[in-house]
Amino acid sequence: MYGAGKLHERVKQALAILENCCLCPRRCQVNRLKGELGKCSTGRQAIVSSFGPHFGEESPLVGSGGSGTIFFAFCNLKCCFCQNYAISQLGEGQEVTARELANMMLSLERQGCHNINFVSPTHVVPQILEALEIAVEVGLSVPLVYNSGGYDTVDTLQILDGIFDIYMPDMKYSDGQNAHRFSGIDDYPLINRAAVKEMHHQVGDLKIDNQGVATRGLLVRHLVLPDGLAGTAEVCRFLSQEISVNTYLNVMAQYHPCYQAFDVPELARSISREEFVEAIETARSYGLHRLDRIEPRPFAGVL
Repeated sequence: MYGAGKLHERVKQALAILENCCLCPRRCQVNRLKGELGKCSTGRQAIVSSFGPHFGEESPLVGSGGSGTIFFAFCNLKCCFCQNYAISQLGEGQEVTARELANMMLSLERQGCHNINFVSPTHVVPQILEALEIAVEVGLSVPLVYNSGGYDTVDTLQILDGIFDIYMPDMKYSDGQNAHRFSGIDDYPLINRAAVKEMHHQVGDLKIDNQGVATRGLLVRHLVLPDGLAGTAEVCRFLSQEISVNTYLNVMAQYHPCYQAFDVPELARSISREEFVEAIETARSYGLHRLDRIEPRPFAGVL
């Protein structure tokens, strides 16, 4: 899974990037080792909002013991509709040292969590690796989940090759103009697809054990937006034709206006049941058959 020697080299490699930060596609080039802040508003230390067993994630991550989530404050995206904006945009949380972060991981494993699920890890990859080196030395052994917004560079992901077991990126948009309008970046589709390809290259299709718990592989999330603004059909085509028809896809129905979405007329309403059913049918029409589904009563989530 991951060894101490490999981790030590990757820690040094990742920390060096912080001196002229280009961890993510924004490439702010600030010196985070000296506390300078770029778009992610995070300096030398990671900021953790909360951690604990989570039972609301995709079923292969949850199992019976829950997914051991660690929520990092801030994000390299600026989504105007973010439902976790207090964490991702306002930065609720506290700075933690590498040892404190390692102790969180070890605590989650002791509580019986099936994995350690790093939420919004893109901008704190070096800090995660630094903490992992400590935790692995003590005995951490559960799978690691990279749970990102999907705006990741291939260069940074390659540092994680052989260390992370499960990648769970978003695929938010197929259209750069919508990405610019709603998340402040116009190259999201290009960057996102390259990242998903690299993730799949490293870990392959999602593998699930006899207890229904994921052990390794790619799991993609796609949030359906009103009026087809997320470009669901193109996301499904890409996954089916350029990744794998066996891609595990969570087509998410929980969009509702939040944060600054009320200022955008197209985003100022929840999606309809019809829009969500159409998204599911679109995924199936491209041969995608591993769809995360929860029957809604009444309609509020995943079919």
